[in-house]
Amino acid sequence: MQELLQAGMPVKAVYATGEWLGQHTALLSRLPADAVKTVDAVLLKQLSSLTTPNNAMALLDMPAADNTLPQRGTVVLALEAIQDPGNMGTLIRIADWFGIPQVICSPDCVDVYNPKTIQATMGSIARVRIAEHDIKELLRQTALPSYAATLHGEDITAFSKLPEGIILIGNEGRGLTEETIALATHRITIPRLGGAESLNAAIAAGIICGRLLI
Repeated sequence: MQELLQAGMPVKAVYATGEWLGQHTALLSRLPADAVKTVDAVLLKQLSSLTTPNNAMALLDMPAADNTLPQRGTVVLALEAIQDPGNMGTLIRIADWFGIPQVICSPDCVDVYNPKTIQATMGSIARVRIAEHDIKELLRQTALPSYAATLHGEDITAFSKLPEGIILIGNEGRGLTEETIALATHRITIPRLGGAESLNAAIAAGIICGRLLI
């Protein structure tokens, strides 16, 4: 909640316990007085889809999708058919952590504004621009280099820090489609030292970003 207010998101109303409101008076001062509602924990539980709700909720208009193509000199994260809302939220949070300004989702990704996704972003949804594009069309249109995460690519430790590019992460079970991999300028792999067959999509993205962006 604090991140949403600090980022200047268009908050229409805040519903929170009196204790929470008392602790955040400075943040709330930018909102109209009638936009701040004191409610008890019982009502918050009824309003929330979470088993254990937070002490505050905000009502916002869903922002328009940022469908601009990535610009030269930037690194973006492109996601193909991510289905788990927790994974999606974590991927957005990873982008925020590594300073990636935009996450591009294929149309068959889980809804970015799923309540579980929003919760998993831990406020990063306020700082990362979200776009929707067909990933294959994006790769055909862009001049940026692209890096497809696969099980059979070039070792990521062979790469220097990326000045620009598109990091491609695929579906949790199937990975990236063969067509998307074929369109990418590079295929990259996290070197495997043990016996695990694969990595969670968000964990893989975090490792790749940590290697290629720092």
